[in-house]
Amino acid sequence: MLMLPEFNKARVLVVGDIMLDRYWSGEAARISPEAPVPVVRIKTIEDRIGGAGNVALNIAKLGGQVTLLGVTGQDEEAAILKRLLAEQGVSCDFTGSPHERSICKLRILAHHQQLIRLDFEETPLKFDQNALMESLVRHLPEHDVVVFSDYAKGTLADIFAFIHECRRFRVKVLVDPKGVDFTRYREADIITPNLAELQAVVGPCRDEEEIVTRARALIKQHEIQALLLTRGEAGVTLIEQDAVHSLPAQAKDVYDVTGAGDTVIAVLALSLATQLSLLDSVYLANLAGGIVVGKLGTSTVSLQELQRAMHSDKDSEFGVMSEEQLQQVFFTAKARGERIIMTNGCFDILHRGHVAYLEQAKSLGDRLAVAVNSDASVKRLKGDSRPINSLHDRMAMLAALSCVDWVVSFDEDTPERLYTDLLPDVIVKGGDYSPDQVAGADAVIKAGGEVKILQFVEGQSTTSIINKAKGLA
Repeated sequence: MLMLPEFNKARVLVVGDIMLDRYWSGEAARISPEAPVPVVRIKTIEDRIGGAGNVALNIAKLGGQVTLLGVTGQDEEAAILKRLLAEQGVSCDFTGSPHERSICKLRILAHHQQLIRLDFEETPLKFDQNALMESLVRHLPEHDVVVFSDYAKGTLADIFAFIHECRRFRVKVLVDPKGVDFTRYREADIITPNLAELQAVVGPCRDEEEIVTRARALIKQHEIQALLLTRGEAGVTLIEQDAVHSLPAQAKDVYDVTGAGDTVIAVLALSLATQLSLLDSVYLANLAGGIVVGKLGTSTVSLQELQRAMHSDKDSEFGVMSEEQLQQVFFTAKARGERIIMTNGCFDILHRGHVAYLEQAKSLGDRLAVAVNSDASVKRLKGDSRPINSLHDRMAMLAALSCVDWVVSFDEDTPERLYTDLLPDVIVKGGDYSPDQVAGADAVIKAGGEVKILQFVEGQSTTSIINKAKGLA
């Protein structure tokens, strides 16, 4: 069972072309008397992080430790970039060039429509390559993975020398490539071109078989370990010399593929930095890419969004679990600082009162686990005529609720042992109990947790439903 890695322990170094994306938005109500162009009255100005900075931002948003290296001018745009990145937890070590201006792309919008884009750049960049190399070598020992984000602006003009240094320090190398000369990326561990970028190098491919054949020839020629082909709304394909894995995108709706490649390589780097296998890392990266193409504009992905995507996937870490599996996901969730709520019951015939109670319980924290009495346990508590529904059916119904994250069963009359072993942050019980009457409360409270008593919805119970079905009510 795949669990979300502890991204906060990952250390990723990002090196590449850094840009400032500016958006000036307003209203266009008239045509200029000076020329046949609209006059835009600017209402809002928004600055965003672009280029390699967006890769670093994706990593930081998921809790990873990230350092960004690149080239900027010594100007206002560089100061804005540093401030925006620092606010998001990205450590910056820019090589400032007094002879260059920072790359800036200004978009003028009116009524949500882009009228024009103005690019402020003098590329290829001219700067002190030795200074950037020294910066790279200084940071390499502190990081597990390096991502080179190439936008062909000149920062990575000497990328082969950079890769050679990474190999010397035995740091894994991921490259988001650009252009048609892939000899520059020789000896990288993984490259992540999109389909258009790949075909620009190997030529048009008639079908999947030809794509794989030519990609394998490419990575063999340049001693690259693997190629991850990013395909936007179509998902990804991992190509190695001895294996191919295609994963479809998980997005329900596709609005914009902008920035999807940045998100994919960011999550791939984070996952590999936590020692996750390559295939599992690609799986998570593909889930993240599926999330971001469902958003407008260059976007990032949060831990919560990634967890929900895993929840909806058939190989998820959510749903019905064994005690051993639940212990593992509890450990990971607590490491992420999530507040875990737990409750228990027979839930024989699921009704509106149950749902309202479980939704109220989930509102107290981040994750809700429900412990369900086994069939034998229900029979001992309720009599030989119960349960009406089997344990399998009862757990499946609970797992289908959006407010329930995990469902586990127990054989005893009470879940005291389960609560004592798992130690949730909050035990929730419904009815007229006092906290000291709740099974397992002592151990949870001693561990720093608490007990909450919630009221059931009046007139809603399994017994009343059974009586009504029998014509007794």
